Amino acid sequence: MVTDVPDRIAQRESLLDAWVDVQQRIAALQAEAADLLAQRWALMEDEIADAPLHREAILRSTVCEYAAAGRIAKGSMECAFSDARILHDDLPAVADAHAAGRITAAHVREIVHEADVVREAVRDGSVEPGTVALFEAAVLEVAEHDTPARTRAHARQVAAALAGVTVVQRHERALSERSVTVRSVGDGLALLQAVLPEHLALAIHDRLTTMARDLRTADRTPVLPPLEPEPDDEYGAPIDDDGLDLDEQSRWEAIERILAADPLFHDDSPAIIHVPGDERTMDQIRADLFTDLLLATDPTDAHGTALQNITATVQVTVAATTLTGADDRPAEIDGTGPLHPDIARAIAGRNTGWTRLFLDPQGMVTETDTYTPTESMRRFLRARDQQCRFPGCRRPIARCELDHNHDYAKGGRTTLCNLSHFCTAHHVIKHPSIPDEHRWTARQLPDWSLEWTSPTGRTYTDPPRRRVMFIPTEPPPDERPPGKYAFAPDWTDLPADAPF
Repeated sequence: MVTDVPDRIAQRESLLDAWVDVQQRIAALQAEAADLLAQRWALMEDEIADAPLHREAILRSTVCEYAAAGRIAKGSMECAFSDARILHDDLPAVADAHAAGRITAAHVREIVHEADVVREAVRDGSVEPGTVALFEAAVLEVAEHDTPARTRAHARQVAAALAGVTVVQRHERALSERSVTVRSVGDGLALLQAVLPEHLALAIHDRLTTMARDLRTADRTPVLPPLEPEPDDEYGAPIDDDGLDLDEQSRWEAIERILAADPLFHDDSPAIIHVPGDERTMDQIRADLFTDLLLATDPTDAHGTALQNITATVQVTVAATTLTGADDRPAEIDGTGPLHPDIARAIAGRNTGWTRLFLDPQGMVTETDTYTPTESMRRFLRARDQQCRFPGCRRPIARCELDHNHDYAKGGRTTLCNLSHFCTAHHVIKHPSIPDEHRWTARQLPDWSLEWTSPTGRTYTDPPRRRVMFIPTEPPPDERPPGKYAFAPDWTDLPADAPF
């Protein structure tokens, strides 16, 4: 059966519209379910107030009943109740967006989790209660147009900006929780789990990935078998450092020259050893390298000792005032979240790969302090993109490659406004070799946003991540309101289009 291309495109659009509508209705129903849990929690608190001695029994009974009715694990049910309560009491704007289907339950989970930092700062009195509403507004700007994973990274950044001191304190407390544990998972396997500072864990994974990629692309050219050395000559025949008689060595070198020049010695020749290709997956190679590094310090000879020279790549952004010690604002691991300022200063002190960034009032990187055109363009684009520029993709910049948005073969220029980082999966979908019926296109907008156009003609925009955000400063002493707050700015003076 032959179907016209326009008909297929119309069917795609129809199915996509129907799927999006169902997803929005699912989100609205999940919001309704969360509201019902919040109402039940309120009723339970009334029941506890009437019988405070039975608090734990009442709480346990309620959770167990809902877990049984919904066929849900008890722990998951406890988390659902907790999230619903926080959503209802502290995050009304997020609850409204969920009810309208603009964000999903996955977005809500990430926002609720990252809001804990701001809520703790409010409880401690280090920021005013209105800061939670500011956090909601800032996070929803991204959540309503991006994936839960990117929402998590943005929410961490916002929380760190609004409650920086609290973030630093939490990191210091959490550092004592680092550990290494092991447990059996059956079939001769075990789970070795390490709880580490986030920047170290990311660096470990990055180094293992770089090593694994190096092994996958290693040269596996057929090699000659080693020549067995002759026994020592009892009459004192000259022996070289390898234990070979010099005459034998000369003959062997001649054989090597013949093998290299004579086409009769083909790949199937018994004189050639074939090194089999590595059939392991990336995860399996990472696991094997991880074992080698821990048990033998450096990778074994079989895996290539040159791998020990591979280092990890983690991109960190930190304010100059923090580097100089003028303040203790958290730095940021690009695409992941805040980093303790002391760790950022320590990394900066022993690393020469830092680049100074110049920002415009909206927090956008406009240039670097390097001059060489090619390298400065690369540094600028690494600082601007931070991750793959396909909407929702969080593949780190170290795993992406620069690509022309408008194909170079079709006249695209090598300029900043025509270059972006894409991972392999999203690079190939715009490759010229793909039929137009299935090919995506990408173009940059004046604000560095990337507009992708699907085969159906729909557009999806990926904005660049902002590097800074504006937070209120402490007012003069004579303008501070009474109370325990370190500062209490008037949020009503903020412009409607404040860049959060």
